Amino acid sequence: MKLRSTPTAMVIVDGTDIHHDLIGAALALQEMVVEAGIPCARAVGMDRFTDPMPATAEADVYVVYRSGIAFDQRQQQALSDLVAGGKGLVAVHASNIFGFGEGGLDADRAAFELVGSRYISHGDAGSEGRFDVRTRGTHPVTRYMSDFAIDDEYYVLEYGPDIQVLAERETATGTEPIAYVRDHGDGRVCYTALGHDPRAWGNPGFRQLVRQATLWAAGVPDDEIASWSTRWPLGNGRKVGDGAAAPILAAPGPATETRPR
Repeated sequence: MKLRSTPTAMVIVDGTDIHHDLIGAALALQEMVVEAGIPCARAVGMDRFTDPMPATAEADVYVVYRSGIAFDQRQQQALSDLVAGGKGLVAVHASNIFGFGEGGLDADRAAFELVGSRYISHGDAGSEGRFDVRTRGTHPVTRYMSDFAIDDEYYVLEYGPDIQVLAERETATGTEPIAYVRDHGDGRVCYTALGHDPRAWGNPGFRQLVRQATLWAAGVPDDEIASWSTRWPLGNGRKVGDGAAAPILAAPGPATETRPR
């Protein structure tokens, strides 16, 4: 039986991809969640979902940073079932690398339908650089945010049909959504393509996005997210203010896929 009334979180990292620092990500993401006022543990490995111990089973929201093409189907389905039953999921950056392993996308179907997108390529502008993030809408994940610039990887993604886009970046061919939310059964899912390495993890805008995404996914009431997410300064001498409301964006169509790096 869960004894806490405050939501709790667990940061989980997993994978074998040498291009992503899983240990650094676990430490940085845990710090961001704690900044939001949520007790947070950190752990390694997605197998914990197939037969969850109390620390996993009792967490209200999972913040996941995966990096690799192998994702056991039992782990996918177990996580999907937990979120459908009312848990929250914040999936960060390479956590949506699906369809590159044996069996293709069919083998990762449960994860793709849970997260709501998959990595396709870095696009035509190189693998990384500095770009502006434009936040949109009055959703609690971005309601108190302003646009910000970040140094990070470029991701081009294929999206599912039911996502609600909350942030985007400009590309040579238009716009690319980089943060969105969706419902999954009784649970909530937020994905952001941001968060490759320490340059992004230290960015005040990214940190605020993770805080508010975690609070929303954990079920913190919308009218309380402002006070929860502003308990920690943004790191640049200012506090969170009311962001300008704008229309929710539509999701783009699929793009040509290339293997991630």
